[in-house]
Amino acid sequence: MIQITFDRNDDGFIHTFTMSGHADSGPYGHDLVCAGASAVAFGTVNAIAEICHTELDVEMKNDGGFLRCRVPEKLHRDTDEKVQLLLNGMLVSMKTMEEQYSQFIRIES
Repeated sequence: MIQITFDRNDDGFIHTFTMSGHADSGPYGHDLVCAGASAVAFGTVNAIAEICHTELDVEMKNDGGFLRCRVPEKLHRDTDEKVQLLLNGMLVSMKTMEEQYSQFIRIES
């Protein structure tokens, strides 16, 4: 099962998300839940880099199954708002997948 945790600071802003595990909803290369979750996560990281000109602190394992991303501290307010919009969009997308495939993906926020 894929587990995704969104951690928030005292202001309610997402400061870290961690994605771990494998969906195992299909054979290797045909696991649509894994592919979907990965596409949303990496698409969000890339969008933050491209749109917000902000690099998240990314930690991942070479064999897959683990991704942790941290938002840099002390971003300009406008940049932080854009980053939060994109991260919350990611959260909505992941929750939508969880509604359809709860046996393969679990979200904590």
